[in-house]
Amino acid sequence: MRKMLEEKLARFEELQQKMSDPQVLADSSRMAAAAREHGSLSRLAMKYRRFKNLCSEITDWKAMLESDDADEREMAEAELPQLKAAREELWDELLELTVGGEDANRTRCVVEIRAGTGGEEAALFARDLYEMYHKFAESKGWKIETMEASPTDLGGFKDVQLAFEGEGVFRELQYESGGHRVQRVPETEAKGRIHTSAATVAVLPEPEDVEIDLKPDDYRKDIFHASGPGGQHVNKTASAIRLTHYESGIVVSMQDEKSQHKNLAKAIRVLKTRLYEAKRQQEHDKRAEVRRTLVGSGDRSQRIRTYNFPENRITDHRINLTLYKLDQILQGNLQPIIDQLIEFDRREIRGSLGPLD
Repeated sequence: MRKMLEEKLARFEELQQKMSDPQVLADSSRMAAAAREHGSLSRLAMKYRRFKNLCSEITDWKAMLESDDADEREMAEAELPQLKAAREELWDELLELTVGGEDANRTRCVVEIRAGTGGEEAALFARDLYEMYHKFAESKGWKIETMEASPTDLGGFKDVQLAFEGEGVFRELQYESGGHRVQRVPETEAKGRIHTSAATVAVLPEPEDVEIDLKPDDYRKDIFHASGPGGQHVNKTASAIRLTHYESGIVVSMQDEKSQHKNLAKAIRVLKTRLYEAKRQQEHDKRAEVRRTLVGSGDRSQRIRTYNFPENRITDHRINLTLYKLDQILQGNLQPIIDQLIEFDRREIRGSLGPLD
């Protein structure tokens, strides 16, 4: 954790220098991106700077305990308990800010929801998840943007991508990554039998423009006609965009907007997000010996939660949490689950760090 905090502080100080660089000041997009990232790091970096100063003070006072001067020893004995208490409190605040890993303080993320096994019923469940996250984001005052959606004839989604922006957005939503299972009687089921379907959710931190250097030469751009359910909905102009990143092979398609320019802008944002996610995964693999908490793994193949409609029950399998408030959860009241996931993560990290001294 200390290494990560040092990296964040170094990045914060680097951005401070960049923001006074004439070349950056002359480029409004670079300046805006640097200022946004600087702002997102500010709270954490300033606290860690104060923490480091406190640690230095404590070291100095500890040295005075060995002094030959009785007055100095007495002063040190009086000061140290207060300083250590202040350091402990600040450490807990830092821990709170970093629960969830290095990207905990990201203010933007992309959420991808995909229907899994279960056909049309899985697509309808994907829509339910989409609406749940939408309502939760509205309750938090976050900005929400639908990046891309593939609707089905019955109103479900084969897949849908949402962009969220706001304070604490990634820290809270990251725990949603994984497999979500639903147990209910589908609308299409005539005999009233309970079916089990699934959807997967991936929550990806969105990087700042300055973090991922993406040039037009790095990808192939294909322009095509948007597909749709037919009739009047079919796009008559070639506005859909497909980007293929040469090095990674990542492919991103966008066709929701009528404007080719807007689809391209969205596609670039999502491509940068996926490239950043691939980079995160590579770094994680290199640091495989570094412990990750159970709830923070974000593995899409892991079944994290079951939504049982007949019993109005929701169960999060990672922390063995069961609530009989499924109707409220689906209305966007996700906070009780998220709070317990964060608390579990906090306890796990705190237990692994041990005492400061």
